Amino acid sequence: MAPGDAEDSRVVRFVLDGRVVSVRNPAPDMTLMSYLRLDCGRTGTKEGCAEGDCGACTVVVGELQGERIAWRAINSCIRFLPTLDGREVVTVESLKAGDGALHPVQQAMVDCHGSQCGFCTPGFVMSLFGLYLNAERPSRPEVLDALAGNLCRCTGYRPIVDAARRAAEAPAPARWNRADAQSVERRERLASLRRGHSLAYPGFHAPRSLDELAAAYEENPESLVLAGATDIGLWVTKQMRHLPPLIYIGEVAELQAIREADGALRIGAAAPLTDAWAAIVARWPALAELANRFAAPPIRNSGTLCGNLANGSPIGDSMPALIALGAKVELRRGARRRTLALEDLYLGYQKKAFEPGEFLEAVAIPLPRPGLKLASYKVSKRFDQDISAVCSAYTVELAGGNVVSARIAHGGMAAIPQRAPRAEAALTGKPWTMATIEAAAAALAEDYRPIGDMRATAGYRTLVAQNLLRRFFHEQAGAVTRVHAVAAE
Repeated sequence: MAPGDAEDSRVVRFVLDGRVVSVRNPAPDMTLMSYLRLDCGRTGTKEGCAEGDCGACTVVVGELQGERIAWRAINSCIRFLPTLDGREVVTVESLKAGDGALHPVQQAMVDCHGSQCGFCTPGFVMSLFGLYLNAERPSRPEVLDALAGNLCRCTGYRPIVDAARRAAEAPAPARWNRADAQSVERRERLASLRRGHSLAYPGFHAPRSLDELAAAYEENPESLVLAGATDIGLWVTKQMRHLPPLIYIGEVAELQAIREADGALRIGAAAPLTDAWAAIVARWPALAELANRFAAPPIRNSGTLCGNLANGSPIGDSMPALIALGAKVELRRGARRRTLALEDLYLGYQKKAFEPGEFLEAVAIPLPRPGLKLASYKVSKRFDQDISAVCSAYTVELAGGNVVSARIAHGGMAAIPQRAPRAEAALTGKPWTMATIEAAAAALAEDYRPIGDMRATAGYRTLVAQNLLRRFFHEQAGAVTRVHAVAAE
């Protein structure tokens, strides 16, 4: 690395309102929201919950991907500033034109009376702006999903939903229209920020290659591997923890790849949840509702699927479905790689099978095969933005009316995401009947010893798990009946 490169490696650069902002040696755990409010005076970005739930801090970030810029809403309260290197940041102040004219999403909020006290309004505007750039005529479900991460305690949501539809129908503004968001000038500006070397300064290292990442973590195993910070961010904002040196994986191109290989869908560790779930649902449509209920778009836009797996929370909603599908994780330490079944990664509460200096490189999910039945259900107090009381997943293969194989996994039922071996055994080799299901439901009570907490009692969790198994049976039986009825017609 040349001397000039060494100096440049300490400077975080991003675009804000058409100009490149350079920040030298920012604190590795400084949040984007703190920088915008304290250093830029952009107080439209509000702190509400400081954990990515309320959406008051929402901004939109642009990242050059090939020949286009991907624009996505994120929670700035838990996104660390150094991870914005090479990107463009748009705040609510960015939308107002020089002549004072409001952007269509802002004007629509005024016209539809979508704001009352105003605290949450900038966050709603930015979520609507992200939707405006990505959907010309959004449907009502698309609007509701885009706003799932924004909370308002004053108006109710109908006028805000109305504002989204009105903004889509408004004439294109002079700036921040869809063409302007993809302009050659904007793309060239972002391209000029691409680094030929890593961003690295005390406490923060963003390797540019997989080999560099592996070498850095093997040499410094006390470091913390950082992906989207949707969990680690809370260690700072809620627990006030001092973090060890961070190794950020978001600049490693190999880890952003999603591809099919060797009969599996392989998702790299840095691929955002938004992209990962889209790829999964394209192959397993039965998981569409689970994907839609997995956090809100700003969290899915920052967080990663592999980060969720590596975190290993007993209530992480992605693990049961992937365990039921037989997913495997690819681990790397230095030059050495190994593969584990996903369920074998979890040894106990917050205990994983990682060796010092070893990180999760990718997850490989077997591709669909004929005859495999799949479902996953999430039970929580709210539809959006809520932690599961129970999350269940099932795969079964049938032949001649008998169960050839079965895999059942749950979150929320144990200290780790865990399979149900007794229930699986009660199904395997047995007729696909209600009597078999009842035997498996009884076995579930022996597979788990759930705790009671603020989300559910232990008894409720057990009953729900049993009823979800019954639901799976009835839905699959109904699907078979419908297929036969269509064939008969």
